[in-house]
Amino acid sequence: MLNVPSQSFPAPSSQQRVASGGRSKVPLKQGRSLMDWIRLTKSGKDLTGLKGRLIEVTEEELKKHNTKDDCWICIRGFVYNVTPYMEYHPGGEDELMRAAGSDGTDLFDQVHRWVNYESMLKECLVGRMAVKPALPKDYHEEKQVLNGMVPKSQVADTLAKEGCSSPSYDWFQTDSSVTIVIYTKQKDINLDSVIVDHQDDSFRAEILIKDYSYIIHVELSHEIEEDFSVRVVENVGKIEIVLKKKENASWKRLGHPLENHNSLILRKDTGLYYRKCRLISKEGVTHDTKLFCLMLPPSTHLQVPVGQHVYLKLTITGTEIVKPYTPVSDSLLSEFKEPVLLNNKYIYFLIKIYPAGLFTPELDQLQIAGTGFTPMVKILNYALTNIPSLRKVKLMFFNKTEDDIIWRSQLEKLAFKDKRFDVEFVLSAPTSEWNGKWGHISPALLSEFLKRSSDKSKVLICICGPTPFTEQGIRLLRDRNFSKEEIHSFTA
Repeated sequence: MLNVPSQSFPAPSSQQRVASGGRSKVPLKQGRSLMDWIRLTKSGKDLTGLKGRLIEVTEEELKKHNTKDDCWICIRGFVYNVTPYMEYHPGGEDELMRAAGSDGTDLFDQVHRWVNYESMLKECLVGRMAVKPALPKDYHEEKQVLNGMVPKSQVADTLAKEGCSSPSYDWFQTDSSVTIVIYTKQKDINLDSVIVDHQDDSFRAEILIKDYSYIIHVELSHEIEEDFSVRVVENVGKIEIVLKKKENASWKRLGHPLENHNSLILRKDTGLYYRKCRLISKEGVTHDTKLFCLMLPPSTHLQVPVGQHVYLKLTITGTEIVKPYTPVSDSLLSEFKEPVLLNNKYIYFLIKIYPAGLFTPELDQLQIAGTGFTPMVKILNYALTNIPSLRKVKLMFFNKTEDDIIWRSQLEKLAFKDKRFDVEFVLSAPTSEWNGKWGHISPALLSEFLKRSSDKSKVLICICGPTPFTEQGIRLLRDRNFSKEEIHSFTA
């Protein structure tokens, strides 16, 4: 699971930020590691001191629990007894005591907002903060930020002082598409400022504007295809998101508003939004450091700004553990092995594996999601480098859309530099602009692609992909009189 944090550079919790007063780890006693804490939370021991009861906590009651031996802290309306956690806290007891007997939400957000405290401290939950009594109607007070929402008038005033205008949006449709147009009224908006997610019927777009996020969040009234396009007109700050309809029906409305729809919210108050990613490849760089390539969901548009970090989350022994990591540039890789970092498809991380650690060994144990192309990389490298008698190597690469083609530019560049290598891309769902081959694996496509130079030619055919694809391909190859010895299949 992956989450993108706030836009600040580096982010307050980033390991890149070095500042006086910043958070630093302290040595922990033996037996006080994160894994030890997880074991304690699962031991059945009463960590709240309330024997399983949940109570409503008033401000007066919270203030009473402000010592190391009796420390309660409120985070986002929930009160936790962090006394048993004192010796396990990587930042030390003194840091926790800064919020003792008070609301520590702002302090928590400044130091380590990415930590999944709900999971870490769920066995320490005391209860909710009591709701304050209603104020008299004639009571007046300066407007404040409430639950992460800034009242619109206050937002407008704040943005006006910063030379900004409040964003707005509109939408229109054709028979086959729906276009959402967002008017940010900013001239420094680019694709890095736009994050789009489509999960089931939920559509969410987040536009980063200075310290704020403008959010469009709706339950769509009709189904759409997975792929969509995002375009930014930078000189006027306009963003166009084009969705493809599954059916050519006329939409009466865009959808039903969901949480924070059409709102401008402080970035630090938007909450964390995770995406399920696939591990595509894992390559050793040194004896203990590996390069991980993660593939974002097909219905996500995300470009991590240079120097920014993201959060990776794993569930380890029933507890969600989160760590920040900074994506690396693909330009660090060698020429042919360099995977193209497509705009919103792949993210790379250079991560050191600590054998005694909790997070990185689990990350290293994740299984690579097969793409069908993975085993072909080493075969291509070996054949073109180590077989001097080689006459020809051909690659027929099946994908759904152009954006799904991994390493396209490198493959085309290799074909240009080495005349022994040919590559053919075949798409099953091409756009009208596609001029290449299209369709699914078939006798017609294979007949044109696979031709022996003579009856005595030695041939090795390697095939990899989903099981139905591989099985059908082998049947078609056998029908074309290629022997079992000439066909080798891989597991995707």
